[in-house]
Amino acid sequence: MTEYTIGIVTQAQLEQTMVTVATKPPHSGMMTVNPDGRLGNVIGEYAILYALARLNGHQAYILPVMHEQLSKIFKIRLPVVHKDVANRINWTDYKIHYWMLPEYKNIQGEYVKLTGHPCSWTYYQFLKDEILKEFSFHEWIKEESYAYLTKVRGNKKNVTFVGVHVRRGDYVYIMPAWKGVVADKDYLQKAMDYFRSKYQNPIFVVTSNGMDWCKENIDNSLGDVHFAGDGIEGSPARDFALLAHCNHTIMTIGTFGYWIGYLAGGETVYLANYSLSHVNVNKRMKNDPFVLPGWIGIPANISHLL
Repeated sequence: MTEYTIGIVTQAQLEQTMVTVATKPPHSGMMTVNPDGRLGNVIGEYAILYALARLNGHQAYILPVMHEQLSKIFKIRLPVVHKDVANRINWTDYKIHYWMLPEYKNIQGEYVKLTGHPCSWTYYQFLKDEILKEFSFHEWIKEESYAYLTKVRGNKKNVTFVGVHVRRGDYVYIMPAWKGVVADKDYLQKAMDYFRSKYQNPIFVVTSNGMDWCKENIDNSLGDVHFAGDGIEGSPARDFALLAHCNHTIMTIGTFGYWIGYLAGGETVYLANYSLSHVNVNKRMKNDPFVLPGWIGIPANISHLL
């Protein structure tokens, strides 16, 4: 595997990358990405396609399956290549790594299809404002999310909403096989206490694919926790939109929670060092390539895995 060391992206580095994009000659080639995974993964693949196409002077196109999934909640703007056309194009598969490598600024080929499982802000942070615009929610979704939060707030004043996504489901069984853990009761308590110590009237809006576990393990003795959807799992799109319209974010693991934090802005607390493989990756890195600089990590207890 190629070694690549990253650090905090400085303003000068961002500006230099923008110069690279601005001076890149026009290109007649096409670039797309193979959509793989669920909502969080697909959002990330769209963002990476957008950025790499700009860096390489290609026109980005998305495949119909990606458009179908993302256009339900976002005002997607990249053009869609018809499936019959896509099937007739002799694409060059170009596998990309988890994080950005220097050679990705010079990808060769007229018709390039990005593949792999990339997951890093290092690909697209230089275009952050554009990326946020690409993921603008439909007006009716914004109205629905704000109406829900207004109902949750009730008569309370000066409320700070903290979206909490607790990823469980298949990860409960997958993570031990990957020498990792999912977020536990102790992590969620620490994450919530961080916001309780900083904001006067926080309300924690919880969504999860393991809501029964959440109701049993998240302390609501202060009455500041709301289990969304009347305490049952909602649709991924609705849960995502609701949490992304909160002020701050508590995520556990997974790209779904990552993109909630990215789009919500504000402060994001994440589960740090949740697996031995994650720890080993970061030993080779100056910074974590999977969460934004400035996000607040609370370490998981993985002592039993060592």
